[in-house]
Amino acid sequence: MDVVVVESPAKAKTINKYLGDGYKVVASYGHVRDLVPKNGAVDPESDFAMTWEVEDRAERAVSAIAGELKKAKRLFLATDPDREGEAISWHLAEILKERKKLEGIEVSRVVFHEITKSAVLDAIANPREINRELVDAYLARRALDYLVGFTLSPVLWRKLPGAKSAGRVQSVALRLICEREAEIEAFKPEEYWSVATEFTTSEGGRFTAELTHLAGEKLGKMGLKDQASADRAVEAIKAGQFKVAEVERKTVRRFPPAPFTTSTLQQESSRKLGLGASRTMRLAQQLYEGVSLGGDTVGLITYMRTDSVNLSQEALTGARSVIQREFGDRYLPKEPRSFKNQAKNAQEAHEAIRPTDLGRLPADVAAYLEDDQRRLYELIWKRAVACQMEAAQLDQTGVDIADGSGKTVLRATGSIMLFDGFLKLYQEGKDDDADEDGNRRLPQLSSGQPLTQGEIKPEQHFTQPPPRFSEASLVKRLEELGIGRPSTYASILQVLQDRDYVRLERKRFMPEDRGRVVTAFLSNFFEKYVEYGFTADLEGKLDEVAEGDLDWKEVLREFWRDFSGAVGGTKEIGIKEVIETLDQDLGQHFFPQTEGGTDPRVCPSCTTGRLGLKLGKFGAFIGCSNYPECKYTRRLVVEGGQDGDAAAEGGERELGKDPSSGKAVTLKRGPYGQYVQLGEAEGKEKPKRVSLPRGLSAADVTLERGLALLALPRELGSHPETGEMITAGIGRFGPYLKVGARFKSLPKDEDVLTVGINRAVDLLASAAASTAVEVGKHPADGKPITLKKGRFGPYVQHGSVRATLKRGTEMSAVTLDMAVALIAEKGGKAPAPKKGAAKKAAKPAADKPAAEKPAKPAAKKKIAKKKPAAE
Repeated sequence: MDVVVVESPAKAKTINKYLGDGYKVVASYGHVRDLVPKNGAVDPESDFAMTWEVEDRAERAVSAIAGELKKAKRLFLATDPDREGEAISWHLAEILKERKKLEGIEVSRVVFHEITKSAVLDAIANPREINRELVDAYLARRALDYLVGFTLSPVLWRKLPGAKSAGRVQSVALRLICEREAEIEAFKPEEYWSVATEFTTSEGGRFTAELTHLAGEKLGKMGLKDQASADRAVEAIKAGQFKVAEVERKTVRRFPPAPFTTSTLQQESSRKLGLGASRTMRLAQQLYEGVSLGGDTVGLITYMRTDSVNLSQEALTGARSVIQREFGDRYLPKEPRSFKNQAKNAQEAHEAIRPTDLGRLPADVAAYLEDDQRRLYELIWKRAVACQMEAAQLDQTGVDIADGSGKTVLRATGSIMLFDGFLKLYQEGKDDDADEDGNRRLPQLSSGQPLTQGEIKPEQHFTQPPPRFSEASLVKRLEELGIGRPSTYASILQVLQDRDYVRLERKRFMPEDRGRVVTAFLSNFFEKYVEYGFTADLEGKLDEVAEGDLDWKEVLREFWRDFSGAVGGTKEIGIKEVIETLDQDLGQHFFPQTEGGTDPRVCPSCTTGRLGLKLGKFGAFIGCSNYPECKYTRRLVVEGGQDGDAAAEGGERELGKDPSSGKAVTLKRGPYGQYVQLGEAEGKEKPKRVSLPRGLSAADVTLERGLALLALPRELGSHPETGEMITAGIGRFGPYLKVGARFKSLPKDEDVLTVGINRAVDLLASAAASTAVEVGKHPADGKPITLKKGRFGPYVQHGSVRATLKRGTEMSAVTLDMAVALIAEKGGKAPAPKKGAAKKAAKPAADKPAAEKPAKPAAKKKIAKKKPAAE
């Protein structure tokens, strides 16, 4: 028997089916250990020695793997094919080695980029060793994130009360959002005008041309600055007789975009499907791990964390076959198309994201997929096929129209689609609206042809500020700058929202005032460490570590030497200096100039004091300089502005009518937040109400979504092991999953309306993995003895007595007799057995899970409440 370890239980069953009876496939449930969450887990004084601990939820999984190894000859570590997967394999091997579970067992690393039988069998046939360079890159990244989080966050807490934490990459992403907002605030719109004229040919063809030259001078975008200039231009056009001066025609080819990488998938999913980065990656994970198609679980796409735009020969052959069959020979180029990644620091280690079988059309699998899964699969399939289709051809025409003097010139542009090529299947989305005038069709025109002048249309415009970042445009910008890794973007964006540093409003990121204060502090006192170039260069060094060209500890030494000095230098910075610096940096934001020209900093209470930023016990606020005589304060918001989206979300709004009952569906606000209600109270019968789940903005609630919430709880499907129905709903404490009598709260980034059966099974399994286990009944009083994993290691508990397991003892090896002995040793003399009490047979703890109410924890040393989370 050989043991194979994968990360997810959802794919363990499928892979076991592929491999057959000679293998046992078990799941690690993701990462199995992490740095101890306290200061000192990475010790720069000991050459960056790292202290690890097995996470509570992972102990049972590790014990299960260790148990299976008792009868195994080989161990295949088949975690995901990226740096994180390599790290999990390394951690598992280290833990099992420390516990002496690998003696006489051959350990190999295998990777597959798709969960298909051929890919899995090929991986098992070609094992390798754990890639030490990838592990070193992981260790360096993890240490850097930890050192920044656990060193910089306490500085924030001391100097900026109310701040939460800082992170190596998240702080730079936050800076991008804050700087864009500052650009928007500082932007001054400028007026300009355009003049368009309608012309008609002798054959009756009509088209519109824009003024480009006036009095022999070329007009730029801002050439006509006011109405007076536009009026002069109109008069000049009215006075002229116009004819076609020049016709320019050219045929252009538009080539298809490359197949998806992690980053471009997140961007396009946001643009086309309206899905956030986190949601996109969860759906992609489900499609990768496999979906049941007529009884067989099949992985539908290749691994979704990749920077590569390459396709395998098998995929190229499959794509060309589909194109020829579905679209015809004209759409098939003579040779397969190849691409080069333009992103900074791109890694070409894997294949692009594509369907595992391009011949599996979206229509073939639609019946087996949930709606969002179907939409994402269709997007991936279309992009992968379209990238191998023939280019589109357009006939573009530019026409210059001039008066007799040649000094007044107008220009018309248009295009004709000669051959749609890949555009027949797929057109890439855009972050912001673009000018589509080039798609207008022009009548047949020739040089010297006279034209009849029609209506002249002057139009006023104002320059626009740069747009706020959407998830798609922010991900694109981070990738362009080489900041972070595409696989981490989803979690970075989520962390910024969870810490209330930014919010998504109408699918655009807006910085909260707390986020702006943190960014201003870091930019002024830790400027180097939030610079885009510095962060990108550090990412480049981590890539060099992964390639074996740079020692990972040398990277840490170089970073820590300067960073620790910068942190030490802040000890000399007083709160007064911090306040003055922030006040100067953010003054324009919090005290914008008023239309009447009055000083926005004059205290409205005493009228003699000056308003400015202050720091208090619970964070920053705005106060008067005449304190304590004047006690005027206000929250850290712009005077006269809207606090968040409270104005948009306040009050009551009818969403529409329920088509089945005809009752009104209404969005309301109550004492505990906002909710959707169906109809109104009728006598003693109360209307159905459902609270909005966390993260769902009232502005985004439509009738369709309101009805979906009111339809909760919804059935997801039967549990594959117990056959019990799994349901998802919203209860008193928020969204949840339920199977039998067992509940599991949904994590913040899961959507109760779209979570699927595979993800639900994973979440329920991880919850069960961390549940207390009953060893048996104590022979003295018949009360249960439970086995648990605590902060300081596994222990057994009987009543209020806890006894830690002896070093080296596996949780799976604990028997009732052993537990009774440990309890007796800890609590003194064991109580005498009750008369007639039956002796219980010793039984391994792992056999019987028990849902026990957690006991009140024993007294401990006080631990700092705040724990910085390194990304």
